[in-house]
Amino acid sequence: MTNGRDIPQGKSLGDLGREASWFLTHTLIAILTLAIVIVVLSLNHPDPDSATPKLLATILAALIPLFGGAIVTRLLQNDIAPYTWISGLVIFSIVCVWVLELPTGKGLCENCGAVEKLWRTFFTFRHGSGLMGGDGLLIGTWLPLSMISYAIGAKLAREPY
Repeated sequence: MTNGRDIPQGKSLGDLGREASWFLTHTLIAILTLAIVIVVLSLNHPDPDSATPKLLATILAALIPLFGGAIVTRLLQNDIAPYTWISGLVIFSIVCVWVLELPTGKGLCENCGAVEKLWRTFFTFRHGSGLMGGDGLLIGTWLPLSMISYAIGAKLAREPY
């Protein structure tokens, strides 16, 4: 490990269970911070076709979990929070496979290739792919982004200055 500690090989079932439950808890906290961002932004009733609220939500989906991860890690002082990026990567991978399997038809992404389909679903604020009912940013971008930024915040909080 980069922090100079060895990982014990002979962990008990209870230790592994505690680590798994902390991992799930930190993942759920990261999702909760994203939910707070979405609820606060939706109170303003943003225009769904405008790029500005989507950009603001993307920035806040990174910053709020980043600070949340740092605060929670400082309070709880456990070593599992910096690994929540794994949850974000797994969710992003699953959603990518799901989007690639979605059928295209008459609409915005009728003749899209695989890369264009993913790009327009997850990373375009205007002229999206029309797949996933327009929820590509929420499920494929903001959710993994919140988990990854939570892990970064947790890692920064654990590092000695």
